[in-house]
Amino acid sequence: MNTNYTKARRMAVHGGSAATRVSHLMLSPLMWGAVMIGAMTLAAPARSADAPVGTWLDQTGRGAVEISYCGSNLCGRVVWLKDAVNEKACGMAILGELKPGAGGSWQGGWIYDPDREERFDVELTPIGNRLKVLGYAGIKMFGETVMWTRAPAGLKKCQA
Repeated sequence: MNTNYTKARRMAVHGGSAATRVSHLMLSPLMWGAVMIGAMTLAAPARSADAPVGTWLDQTGRGAVEISYCGSNLCGRVVWLKDAVNEKACGMAILGELKPGAGGSWQGGWIYDPDREERFDVELTPIGNRLKVLGYAGIKMFGETVMWTRAPAGLKKCQA
């Protein structure tokens, strides 16, 4: 069989020469820029308007926790204490590694209970000016739920 005929047939069937096929796969610098911007936008951490970011009084009224973004997750630390006796806890990490979950909740992280000196799994669910805090050890059904309230704007924060 004629090799020139075979090459010509292959080029016609497969879209032209190898150089032509490769040039279709190459992107211009402008296109690469657009692809990179799109990739960075998708990789940017999501910031939810419903995130429980801010300062919250715990259920006992003895302390307040400031929740903020730590990368794309949420974390929280003690920023106010009712009793000066507990001042050593000021700045202590209380929440960590919370990720957005279903129904506006934040989950997959941990909460530290200073009374028990233990870490537990946690799920946070904002409900208006209240925050439902579900602490549990592996199984939510056997967990403990408490309600935190949004702290007043003029709350004087402790110095860590």
